[in-house]
Amino acid sequence: MSSETDGKGWSKAARGVVVKALLVAGGALLLRRLTKSTTRWDHARFVSHSLSGEKFSKEQAARDPDNYFNIRLLTCPAAEMVDGSRVLYFEQAFWRTPQKPFRQRFLLVKPCPKELKCDVEVSSFAIRDMEEYKNFCDRPKDQRPQPAEVIDDVAEHLTTIYMKRCDRGKRCLYEGSTPPSGFPNSWNGAAYSTSELAVLKNHELHFWERGYDEDGQQVWGPKNGPYEFKPAPSSSFSDVFSLKFPLPQSMEKSIEGSFVLRE
Repeated sequence: MSSETDGKGWSKAARGVVVKALLVAGGALLLRRLTKSTTRWDHARFVSHSLSGEKFSKEQAARDPDNYFNIRLLTCPAAEMVDGSRVLYFEQAFWRTPQKPFRQRFLLVKPCPKELKCDVEVSSFAIRDMEEYKNFCDRPKDQRPQPAEVIDDVAEHLTTIYMKRCDRGKRCLYEGSTPPSGFPNSWNGAAYSTSELAVLKNHELHFWERGYDEDGQQVWGPKNGPYEFKPAPSSSFSDVFSLKFPLPQSMEKSIEGSFVLRE
């Protein structure tokens, strides 16, 4: 029995094969374009977004109370530089006394320079007047220092962590560290300090900061592994992304999806 043909001699079966081939090719091209469309600034925005929020080391402290405290880590957008770099306000406090942070910093998040083999730089800076910024993220926006003032109050550079997208099979999305030689640090007998940071799914963060003396002996910081900070319920802190650069959900899914594709 002969197959049905159109006026140009094409059978329905042949047309179906051609259409399917075009759809497959078009889908592959679209997937390639979507994968390539993630820019250096997209990576910086994703890391900035993941750093932001209220997070606790509660679960880790419950598992290993001899080595880890329940620390509240709170970070939120504070300003945006002319080149698009994000300035975040960062503070840590014991969970029972969140109004008394023991560490306050500005974080500057931006893409790595093209000549470096990394995706995102996270640099920490001292704050000129820490008392003025205490509980910055907890305050209403009109009671915080405004972005122009924030930029003026960025003081000395402290550390820089160079982050890369994680290899497939790892739990993390991004990970990085300071250079092996670290950065100068004189707290509690240290000569220098090193930092490691990993961004996991659901915006979980792993921080590992350690201080070493001139002989390379560790003098502060956890010895058994990084602090593990998990986000607090979203209902408990709703104003954390209140500045003008929240990450759209579509972008978040796109970037997280790129790691699935790479696997």
